[in-house]
Amino acid sequence: MIVPVARVTLQDVAEEAGVSLATVDRVLNGRPGVRDRTVERVQSAIDRLGYRPDPLATRLARNETFRFCFIMPAGTNSFMRLLEEQIAATADWLAWQRAFIDVRRVDVFDPETLAQALEGLDTRYRGVAVVALDHPRVRGAIDDLVGRGVAVVTLVSDAPTSRRLRYVGIDNTAAGRTAGALMGRFASGRQGTIGVVAGSLALRDHAERLLGFFQVITGEFEGLRVLAAEEGRDDIALTQKVVEDIIERNPDLVGIYNAGAGLQGLATAARAAGRDQELIIIGHELTGHSRRLLLHGVIDAIINQDPGHEARSAARVLLAHCSGEPIVAEQERIRIDIFLRDNLP
Repeated sequence: MIVPVARVTLQDVAEEAGVSLATVDRVLNGRPGVRDRTVERVQSAIDRLGYRPDPLATRLARNETFRFCFIMPAGTNSFMRLLEEQIAATADWLAWQRAFIDVRRVDVFDPETLAQALEGLDTRYRGVAVVALDHPRVRGAIDDLVGRGVAVVTLVSDAPTSRRLRYVGIDNTAAGRTAGALMGRFASGRQGTIGVVAGSLALRDHAERLLGFFQVITGEFEGLRVLAAEEGRDDIALTQKVVEDIIERNPDLVGIYNAGAGLQGLATAARAAGRDQELIIIGHELTGHSRRLLLHGVIDAIINQDPGHEARSAARVLLAHCSGEPIVAEQERIRIDIFLRDNLP
């Protein structure tokens, strides 16, 4: 049987040091009026007992709360709506920590709009999580927030040269390389062209996925020629139109890699051309729509990131930073998942 270890309290420290609770409180908060020898006794007791302050208790004592803003993309992206659901679930847990989340939807494909949304955040926010566009205006807005003392984490898509605290998301270059390896192996010696669709080349996650995909296909599968990437802006109708044009222009098309959202539009175009069971189609994010497409054999593989893990990780990182607590790096690492029809959860 595992016996739970009781948390060391301030009262324990006071008894160990042989001083009053008020004296321990003064030492911990650096207030004057305590002799040097007494400070040493209290610090020694803290070290012996392994005392760590309880951030929640501290916030309760100070009547302190934190408010965070999560800036999410507007539009029809199913994965982002799943992520919002997980953010809402995380907010319920966070409220017990005296921290609260507001969610705002913004056109993240427009750098001016996204930058203005960041710049317009009021002073009540201690932390921001944003699906970032790697653009000078957006990086500048992030840096300005950090300069005001607001912690910023980038979520799903990064702006790595900004002053953001941390990126929460998968290694997108590795995800693209994984998609390329799957595409090449599924093609199994076939020769022809591979179409590529991204939401936006300005989104770093999409650009990094494309980089990884191109590296593997061009370096390891000589019979496959990758077309220049086209943008679908994560929009179903626009992605459908883009894919219709790709299919029409390339009779030797072997497969299509969709680095962003809009898989429903891709599937509609492939079905309309009568090629949904012939083309190798690889996309991202396991949603209700992509699950059905996998089950029906329209999509061959999905590269996935866990939206629940990302929502919780972003909240934990912001809370830890504001509370002065350490971040457990391994806990916050977001894994790359690969789903086929045969291993759907």
